[in-house]
Amino acid sequence: MTVVRAAAVQISPVLYSRAGTVEKVVRKIRDLGAQGVQFAVFPETVVPYYPYFSFVQPPYTMAKEHLRLLEEAVTVPSAETEAIGAAAREAGVVVSIGVNERDGGTIYNTQLLFDADGTLIQRRRKLTPTYHERMVWGQGDASGLRAVDSAVGRIGQLACWEHYLPLARYALMADGEQIHAAMYPGSFGGELFAGQIEVNIRQHALESACFVVNATAWLDADQQAKLAEDTGAPAAAMSGGFFTAIVDPEGRIIGEPLTSGEGEVIADLDFELIDRRKRLADTRGHYSRPELLSLVVDRTPASHLREREAHAGTHSFTAPGEDRTAETQ
Repeated sequence: MTVVRAAAVQISPVLYSRAGTVEKVVRKIRDLGAQGVQFAVFPETVVPYYPYFSFVQPPYTMAKEHLRLLEEAVTVPSAETEAIGAAAREAGVVVSIGVNERDGGTIYNTQLLFDADGTLIQRRRKLTPTYHERMVWGQGDASGLRAVDSAVGRIGQLACWEHYLPLARYALMADGEQIHAAMYPGSFGGELFAGQIEVNIRQHALESACFVVNATAWLDADQQAKLAEDTGAPAAAMSGGFFTAIVDPEGRIIGEPLTSGEGEVIADLDFELIDRRKRLADTRGHYSRPELLSLVVDRTPASHLREREAHAGTHSFTAPGEDRTAETQ
């Protein structure tokens, strides 16, 4: 029997500051460790902040905000990822956190997973940015669409509307996730969005028979007012949509969800409940029909460069990170 103490963290960024937000996250990780927390989930792209501007500004006016986010985005690895990893190690906490990741001139919605020893054990990018987000983020590949082993169990991660991709969710179910890290932006979409988040995470818990730990971010009134001033949009556009919660494999909410303010939901995850649920419906086992329905996932890392070299009688194709293969003409 395994019991894991988990925390879903509702936290606000230090607006427009990568360094300030990371410092705040590091303090929170240490605080959670002191409370006996073993696994913590932080919100979607909380470092340095979610690109709210892309929802309220037309493309031809967003250059200033887009460039500011690019400048404050996180590179991996970097001093910022080292700081988060060090905090995870000091606190003995496995940490799932969303960042804006800069790779060259492109920003990605990236989920980072640090083990309890501070090692970065997963970096995955959101597969399909949603609606306005496509003006800001690049598309991820499926190389990170997998569950990974950690000090607290097997963890899968998805961001926001990736939970509307049933095949992406099933890839993690079939990979045997025991804890699912879900994260959404918060301060977005109003009460309707908050209700939809609840449906998303409870349904995934039921289908996968795993625990779901979900975090949304919080913007206070001053931050909303600042975003409204900088984008020319009403503050109401950057409000609502808060539902930070933990769900058990029966789809039940554990504890009291956070729908306003900063804080965290802390609960003990009893892995015995996974077996109890899967005894009835194991979607990667007896409650599946792989001979009729199956999923193919291409986890090959996307490469923008494939080298072609001509030799006598052969053509060789090489992509970074791949073994050289040869085809005889």
